[in-house]
Amino acid sequence: MKWNTELYNSKHAFVYQYGEAMIDLLDPKSFEKILDLGCGTGELTQKIKEKGSLVYGMDSSAEMIDKAKKNFPLIEFEVMNAEVMTYHETFDAVFSNAVLHWIGKPAFVAHNIYQSLKYGGRFVAEFGGKNNVLNIVNALQAAFEKRGLTFTKFWFFPSPAEYATLLENQGFRVALVQHFYRETELSDNEQGMKDWIDMFGNNFFGEISADLRKEIINEATDKLKVSNYKDGKWFADYARLRVIAVKEK
Repeated sequence: MKWNTELYNSKHAFVYQYGEAMIDLLDPKSFEKILDLGCGTGELTQKIKEKGSLVYGMDSSAEMIDKAKKNFPLIEFEVMNAEVMTYHETFDAVFSNAVLHWIGKPAFVAHNIYQSLKYGGRFVAEFGGKNNVLNIVNALQAAFEKRGLTFTKFWFFPSPAEYATLLENQGFRVALVQHFYRETELSDNEQGMKDWIDMFGNNFFGEISADLRKEIINEATDKLKVSNYKDGKWFADYARLRVIAVKEK
């Protein structure tokens, strides 16, 4: 997926702003070696560095990594896909915010994270859980099906039990798993939902023409006004999954 980093930072900065609370959960220590998996444009990677940790950032998006390198030149960033990363007992911690629901083959990813950690190392992550953006998905699906178009879901939104089991099957001890709802205000009162779908729902549209894409988004947005537009503001109906898991001998 191609990312517009300027739009990401200007209209969707809430992604990493909410993620700042995750750094307290990570509790990075001086000189710990930490991987920020799916680092995006590097804002949270920099926050971890400010704690004194030796932090590395990786993301599958070349656009995101280019922006991160420009923003934070003292941090090592590289383009890499979590499905194929080959670190071996390298890190004291792996951190990830708002990323894992984008990546297919979740068992491969969990295995690679496990392999990348030293024994005693921890995996700390937050991402979309069961029922994440359910209203938005349903509105888009209805607009697609009304036109006889195939609607293919591509996000991975597991339940707490599903993801805890996945981690345990890889050898992790799951220390924390939380599932919670967090209505998230979007930045633009008028265009907020359309901008969100344009940014994060791009994979739904494939080869659909620009005119038909606009028609579908307009129809979905009109439907979402009932559930996701309140007091003149747009909200995304987020449901998040937060985990801490430990690699034990």
